[in-house]
Order: sequence, then C-alpha cells, then structure tokens
Amino acid sequence: MYIQSLSLRQFRIFNRLELELAPTTVLLLGANAQGKTSLLEAIAYLAVGRSPLTHIEQHLIHWDAETQGLPFAHLEAEVVRHTHREQIALAVERKTLSNGQARLQKRITINRQKVKRSALAGHLNVVLFLPEDVGLIGGPPGLRRRHLDDLLAQVYPAYIEAANRYQTALSRRNALLRHLRERGGDRRQLEPLEMELAETGVTLSLYRQGVINALNLYADPLHRDLTGGQAWLKLHYLPSFNPRRPPEMAYQPALMPEDVPTTSAAATLRVAYRKALVQHRSQAIERGMTLLGPHRDELRFISQERDVGIFGSRGQQRTAVLALRLAELRWLEQVTGESPVLLLDEVLAELDRARRGYLLSLLGDVEQAILATTDAEMFPPEFRRRTHILEVNGGIILPST
Repeated sequence: MYIQSLSLRQFRIFNRLELELAPTTVLLLGANAQGKTSLLEAIAYLAVGRSPLTHIEQHLIHWDAETQGLPFAHLEAEVVRHTHREQIALAVERKTLSNGQARLQKRITINRQKVKRSALAGHLNVVLFLPEDVGLIGGPPGLRRRHLDDLLAQVYPAYIEAANRYQTALSRRNALLRHLRERGGDRRQLEPLEMELAETGVTLSLYRQGVINALNLYADPLHRDLTGGQAWLKLHYLPSFNPRRPPEMAYQPALMPEDVPTTSAAATLRVAYRKALVQHRSQAIERGMTLLGPHRDELRFISQERDVGIFGSRGQQRTAVLALRLAELRWLEQVTGESPVLLLDEVLAELDRARRGYLLSLLGDVEQAILATTDAEMFPPEFRRRTHILEVNGGIILPST
C-alpha cells in the first residue's frame, strides 16, 4: 500500500499542494514550522478521520482562509493497493448559520461516494511516530485509550460504530446523573442508557484486549532487539470493570477480536457490566459521572518488572514507544495483508546510533515510508542516495537539488 498523490487545500500551512509520491522511502527536509509535520498529519487524518495532533478541527483550516472567504480545508489522496486504486477525500468547512453562530461540517468520500467515518477502516493504513509520542507511555490514560481507538479504527468499522454509540450513551448518562444529583427523580430513567453502555462497552473492551494480545507478540522481540537483548516488554490492558471471567472467556494471546467467542461469553459480560452500573448508581450520582467502563480503562508498559511510564527514563520510554509503533506496523500488515504507510517525524533525533541503524534497516520491509527531518546529515550517505528527498519551505515542497 502506498500513496501515489496527495492534494491539500487550505490545510494548516498549505494554501495549495499537489504532490506526487513514489512507493519508496521519502525524506522531507526543512527547517521547523515549514509544514513537514502538517503533511504527516494530513495523511494520518485521511486514514482515521481525525487529527492525531488536535481535538479542535477548526485549527486544521489555513489561518488566512476565513479572510479570503474560503473557510474550509480539503484533503485528497490516491492510494494504490495490491489489487486496485482508491481515492479518499476529506473536507472540513466552517459554515455560518442563520442565527449567526458558526458550525464545523465534515464530509468524507471514498471514490467520490459520501461515507461515514467508520467506512474509512481498511482503505488507508498508517503508523505515525511523532516526537511527543514519548509522552504516550507516562502521560494521562486518555492518550493511550485514544491511541488504541485510532489503531483499531483503521481496521474494524464495527469498532468505530460501537465507540460512537458508547460515547453518546455515556454523555447522556452523565448528564442524567447530574440531573438526578441536583433535582432528584426516578433512577429507572438510567436503564436504557445502561443497556447501551453494556452492549457497546463490552465490544470495545474485547477489541482492545484482542489487539493488545496481538501486539505483545511483536512488541517484546522488537524491544529486545532495540535494547540489545537487555530488556523485555509487556503491554498490560487494565479494564476498569473486570469481573471474574467465566471459563468460556479464556482464550490464547494473539487471537483477533473476531476469534474471541462472543456469543454466551460476551452476553455474560454484558449482564455483569450492567449489574455493576446499577450497583454503583449511588456513587455515580454523587460524582455526576459514570465510574465504570472502557472510558476509564488503562494500558501500561512493563519492562523488567517495572512500569516504564512511572519508573522508566526518557530513553527507556522512547524505546518502548518505538517498539509499540513497530509492533503496530507488523500487526497491521498481518491483518490487512498489506504494508501500511510508515510516517516518522524527527524519530532519529533522540535515538543512539545503534537504534538509528536498527530502525533504518527495517524501512526496506515497508512499501512506503515518509520521514521528516531538519538535518539530512543524521542519515547515512548510502541511505540518502537511495531515498527520494523533498525540500519543504513555507508550505511549498520541491525535489531536492
């Protein structure tokens, strides 16, 4: 899988960009704040339908777009796969309503047909590594949950649908909990929302546990290679609600979610989860929030019997997240049958020579890798000779001379 062409209009620093890309390693060379990271962000945005860098999509629109009467951003890519080509487009537009208020509208199309965000799954797969990803290990749990969501969203449309339904039910239940705390009322109003949370919440947890089991198969040997055999790595998924599993829920690591027996097993978990929500209603009303569910789950990184997020150095955390990203690359290739596009932003800056060499040696296994850097000298001469180098300057991209 690779991106053959990329078109950006009014996106971040790019007023207009038309770029042809090759199925090879591409090096984006330029100073800071010239558009390198924004280009990688645009590709990731097309893959999952939301930005990896901001929750506020208004920020994606070019800062001069409003004054020019063009308050929108448009992204489009042609993706070449083993058997066919696909065109993916995404537009974000700021519209002023009749009451004077502004609203952001998003439109996604695949091969010119309008689709929901869940339909993006499987059309463009990417693995993105940013400098700030070192904070994924030791940062707040929400970062790790969002990361799992974006990874699963690239493969499973059902996961996105369940996540959307879960979030809607969660918001409504939390609002009702606050209403009951402040004004009282009949608690039975919570029942339909709790049924929805149990239905979708168990689905989310099963998918997450399945992908963590699979990633562990790859992350540990990759981490051992990165550390010269000095340290192992284990990913631990910690659900906030974890009843004693019935015997039929036992399954071997690395099974995909669809391989997990989801008939009587999932039904048993849904009943247990719903009962737990009922049992914790009083505490939830007192706090004005739902206290159990995948919105409070955790993912921890354990190496040599220590939690890397708490006790690991910055270098150890960076190595762990690099092993995670490479494990995601291997997993996506396994489940889709195609190599995802690898996006690396200043990854070599904080790696020692051995880890740099190891990472660069893996790029030969990827159909397309796009690397952003401010310093081409960080890459060995022989690597640069077989790389397509593009210079990025103020939102303009030209072949290196």
